[in-house]
Amino acid sequence: MADHYMSESVYVGMCQKIGTPQQVTSRRERFDNGELIANQLMENQLKIRVMVSGSQKEGLRLPGSDIDIMFWPSDFRVLWNFFQFEFRKIGTQIPVISDCSESPPGFTLLRLPIEILPFIKIPSEIYIDDAIQYVMEACVWHNGKLLLSSSKYREIRKKISFPGSSTHGPCNTGTLGSGLEYDEVYCFISEFWPPSALSWIDRCQVWPKRHVANDIVRSGCHFVAIGHKLGKQVDNEWRISFTQAEYKLVYSMNHTQFLTYGMLKLFLKEIINNGVRDEDKLLCSYHMKTAVFWAIQQNTLPYWCPGNLLVGFWVCFKLLLKWVYEGVCPNFFIPQNNMFLNNIFGEAQKRLFMRLYGLYEKGVALLLCSSSMRTSIINVLCNPRRMVRIDEQNLIPEVDLDIELFHDMVEIDVIHPSSLRQCLKLLRIGEPLINYTHTQSQVVLLQKVSSTIFQGAAFYLNNMYIDKGLNKFTYIADKLACHLLKCAVMCGFSSGMLYVAMHFYRTCRYRKAVSVLEMAKAKLVQPWLIYKRNVDQERYNYALGGQALPIKMRKALAWDIKLNHKICYIEELVLEQQPGREDHTPLLYIPPCVLLHMLEFLCYRHVDTMRAQTALNELQVLVHHDQGHFVPEQLRDISWEILGICQQIRGDLRAAMFSYEQSLLQKPFNRIQSATRKRIQDIHTYLYGFLLTVYEAFSGFNNYEAPPVDY
Repeated sequence: MADHYMSESVYVGMCQKIGTPQQVTSRRERFDNGELIANQLMENQLKIRVMVSGSQKEGLRLPGSDIDIMFWPSDFRVLWNFFQFEFRKIGTQIPVISDCSESPPGFTLLRLPIEILPFIKIPSEIYIDDAIQYVMEACVWHNGKLLLSSSKYREIRKKISFPGSSTHGPCNTGTLGSGLEYDEVYCFISEFWPPSALSWIDRCQVWPKRHVANDIVRSGCHFVAIGHKLGKQVDNEWRISFTQAEYKLVYSMNHTQFLTYGMLKLFLKEIINNGVRDEDKLLCSYHMKTAVFWAIQQNTLPYWCPGNLLVGFWVCFKLLLKWVYEGVCPNFFIPQNNMFLNNIFGEAQKRLFMRLYGLYEKGVALLLCSSSMRTSIINVLCNPRRMVRIDEQNLIPEVDLDIELFHDMVEIDVIHPSSLRQCLKLLRIGEPLINYTHTQSQVVLLQKVSSTIFQGAAFYLNNMYIDKGLNKFTYIADKLACHLLKCAVMCGFSSGMLYVAMHFYRTCRYRKAVSVLEMAKAKLVQPWLIYKRNVDQERYNYALGGQALPIKMRKALAWDIKLNHKICYIEELVLEQQPGREDHTPLLYIPPCVLLHMLEFLCYRHVDTMRAQTALNELQVLVHHDQGHFVPEQLRDISWEILGICQQIRGDLRAAMFSYEQSLLQKPFNRIQSATRKRIQDIHTYLYGFLLTVYEAFSGFNNYEAPPVDY
């Protein structure tokens, strides 16, 4: 009975740490919706499909949880034999043949069928400079076969990866604008189930259910660009990936099984690998997931419920201990693939086993070493009669659910139109999605994507006709741009009004811009405003508790202003956008309150100089003294830069120099160092010219040389 209460206490603690059933379902739904929208847009434009996986997609929100993004060309299909090729649409897709005869279990060679390629009609809509070119460049000849080299394909795709990423196995690893770590993988897809994994279908008697297993088999598998370290052709081999099948299996778990998986990941991070160097870590989270899969399918624990949570954890831990002792970790889909073969053997295997066995001897007390689970266990040990309520009604406050939803929504919205034509195409493609929106989270996600497209279209119109002297077309474009920005405000964030203010400032309507800025400022100072994860929970619940998500998003949500580097928003920031155009970084991120004060200063210079100085003072106080509430640490580079720009425009060159120097000292999140150095050089050039003029006027000195500048 004590174990039952302890399990329920840990269950409640894990729900608060990992998520309640409703919370996890909502997370998965958001990522599925984002993936649906992204594929609708990307496949039509780039002939590329994308799949999101990893901990975030599975519904976990643990510190360090990453997101895996898999890309594959939609015009290539991997087949296992020529019989499957006969049923393909030859005129629309290019076949790639998988050959496992020379590779270890779980790996394969991919070859292009040169004997039939001359008879294949390559679709005219395929981008010759992209997908086909990358594939052909990665091909090598081997024993008369045209093989697709995994190592070459990785190198080629690395060149077009997100800027700042590094290579780790088959992945390009880096950090997104929101600070979320990602693994980017370029791969190929097969719609057919691998012959080497047919035994898995026969094992699906108890779990997963038949309809889930059938769906997994119909979905096929992927091929990622990494070879087996002990394989004969490590540079040419590809690993068979069951990522799609794995997240469907995780979706099919009940919540106790899912929390067991989360506990094992925490156990790995906080206990097994705690204090161990990265190069010495032998176990990874994929081993934990595999242990859960095998434990559920083997029906070791017939009933997975909150009262059995610790029992389920112990079953998985003992299975993992057995694998380490034997040196064999069978892949869940292809058991012949021993995932310990490369790194867990010899002395390393013995040391790992002794470490795990020492933890095993401690019993459940080993979880006291985990900071995430310690409190839940101590609560029961100190009060054995304490009743534990496992209903999810009051486990997670409403405001925390909303913050998480909005945070996910911002991360999912990765649409950055590159032209007005693309904006129009995206709107046409997205229109049918309106018929598929049923939940509030689907509605707000579609609204956010629409808002991004509206804003892009408005500024592309502005850029096309401003200063062209075509009065009639300029007037029509301006009316359309204003209407689009109004639509963006209606379905976007509170901070979206700043885009309207930038448009009015760019078109020299300063009083209108000031009027919009006053409304934006009134919204951004509300106590219930959500920015990042900062919010007054009590005020938020009082003002917006129970209301619909679209209303909350419009009234109480502010986020970083994203400036597309292909668009000129205001002339004062063109120099800061230039580095992004050169290194293909798509966006410049600015805190909304910083941009608000900047626009106030710029507009009031033409309306009221006293209020312009007030706005500059407010901006200076904000940048100098904010503790991360309105100016996040990663955006302090652009915040100091904007303060320096305003001070330079004001004529306070000494203060501007100090601000630029401070910008260079910050974390280079926006990569604007070259722009900052250029502005510092401009100030030095101006001062040099001024001093030269003074010397020429009063002493006739013409040989003055500028002092060297140390950056």
